[in-house]
Amino acid sequence: MNRLAFALALAAALPAAQAVEYGTVRPERSAIGFAYQQMGVRMDGRFRKFTAQLSFDPARPAAARATIDVELASIDTGSAEGDQEVAGKPWFDSRNFPTARFVSTGVKALGDNRYEVAGQLTIKGRTQAVVVPASFTAQGKDGMFAGSLSIRRGDFAIGEGAWAKFDIVANDVRIDFKIAASGK
Repeated sequence: MNRLAFALALAAALPAAQAVEYGTVRPERSAIGFAYQQMGVRMDGRFRKFTAQLSFDPARPAAARATIDVELASIDTGSAEGDQEVAGKPWFDSRNFPTARFVSTGVKALGDNRYEVAGQLTIKGRTQAVVVPASFTAQGKDGMFAGSLSIRRGDFAIGEGAWAKFDIVANDVRIDFKIAASGK
């Protein structure tokens, strides 16, 4: 009977011993994009350069941390002219505000590998509290975080002057992300 108890205790301990903490971001497999409406037509784009630091253990999601910095001048709207326009002062003003930053403040597990990540999003020197719905898929020592967040560009002064109205470019912008990470 002692052998059976030992075997059960060992089996119960094995998953904990195999726990993986994901923290090494794989930029070549990661992406941050966005979508919005311009004159009623859906437009998509992405950011070519960003960095992310994270620490995530699926067994302890409340202890997770994430910081993501996006280089705003790395925007890809699909045209060089559009990229220059959006990096300019009325939109991102990337000369004075080169990065957008998200810093997590808490993670809530929802079940089925779904989470709510609370944090602070700063764009153009304006910070807003946000809650980001996200999922996590583990594939051995690799994992993928994915989700989307809707923001209002007016809350961050994205589109000033003649662009401050929402008749040509809608106020709502959806940010989509996939962050690949390796575990240790």
